[in-house]
Amino acid sequence: MAIIGILGTIHHPPLREQYNLPLSLYREVIEEFAPDLICGEVHPLSWQRYLEHPGDKGYWGEPASEYWELIFPLCEERGIGFVPIDWFELDVLQQFDTFAGIPEKRRTELERRDDEWFAEQLGTYAAGRIPFNSQAFDDATRRKYDWRAGINPEGQNVNWTARNQIMIQRVKNTYRDHPGKRILCVVGADHNYLFAEALGKEPVELVYPLR
Repeated sequence: MAIIGILGTIHHPPLREQYNLPLSLYREVIEEFAPDLICGEVHPLSWQRYLEHPGDKGYWGEPASEYWELIFPLCEERGIGFVPIDWFELDVLQQFDTFAGIPEKRRTELERRDDEWFAEQLGTYAAGRIPFNSQAFDDATRRKYDWRAGINPEGQNVNWTARNQIMIQRVKNTYRDHPGKRILCVVGADHNYLFAEALGKEPVELVYPLR
């Protein structure tokens, strides 16, 4: 039986610094889990570009900094396999933004409320042994995305629901192709609740939070 772990990260270095989340902590918990493979929130085309041009950072603004600075080097250092699982379509991405097409005044109000949701998520910092990897964080995150779905169901379906379904399916493909392996999903912490819910229904041993 495959063992699948989930590690939710914060992509932005200033927030990691503010909440005392050094990359060394992520490294520590990854090494404790000792994965054979890491399924990361990286677009397959970005992964291919990295393999061909490893110094070309910031391609499309992704992958996030923790991949360049920690995950990719760690995989190379420890011989850990890497599987890119992210999904989005650049030519239509902006058209499905949650607040696309909303008049400016109303959009400003909604963006302010969105910031309040984010503050609620951040407020769960101390709820778990790994910041933002906890039931409290996941509950706040679910409420935020349910709220967003009520504003723009179509945009939410494309940019969030379908994207996560495809990412999770790529994890399922990975554990089926590598039976009995230890597989770690490294994704932005907002994805945690959907990954945990879906993978918890699979015939695997799920480890979340990692501590």
